[in-house]
Amino acid sequence: MDKDRTIRSTTILGIRRDGMVAMGGDGQVSLGDTIMKQKARKIRRIYGEKVLAGFAGASADALTLFDKFESRIEQYKGNLTRAVVEMAKEWRTDKILRRLEALLVVMDKEHSFVISGGGEIIEPDDGIVSIGSGGGFALAAARALMKGSDLDARSIVEEALGIAAGICVYTNDHVTVEVLE
Repeated sequence: MDKDRTIRSTTILGIRRDGMVAMGGDGQVSLGDTIMKQKARKIRRIYGEKVLAGFAGASADALTLFDKFESRIEQYKGNLTRAVVEMAKEWRTDKILRRLEALLVVMDKEHSFVISGGGEIIEPDDGIVSIGSGGGFALAAARALMKGSDLDARSIVEEALGIAAGICVYTNDHVTVEVLE
């Protein structure tokens, strides 16, 4: 695929604050310099609505990874850490999965992880996770809002994604937020 025809989607942000977990994502999917979709849903509730998962990257690849991760979280009976480790191992070693171009973010009430196809598993120190084209902008905004406001997790996700949408051309303001309380 030409560099200018790369599919770019999205900005995903997850926050843990005061016993609330919120994850949000914008709705834009871009192909090169064309917006192909404005209201995509990139966040899911899984495992009896106890786990939030979001993706960035090629949609078909991400949906494959969602399915794989969902089977892992079921297999390990909701043990998020174990499911993440096993998913990363499989993703890294499987010839077909290794070629998938997407990232996953998964959260429950205790843990937040970013999982990549290179086998990386990142659990941020501050409980804030972000991925995608506008992930850095959303992360910076969320960190500032965590320090400088009394907003709850949902409000921080909404505000930070709004800020990212105002900066990143691959992020829009059609935001979906899911919350675990």
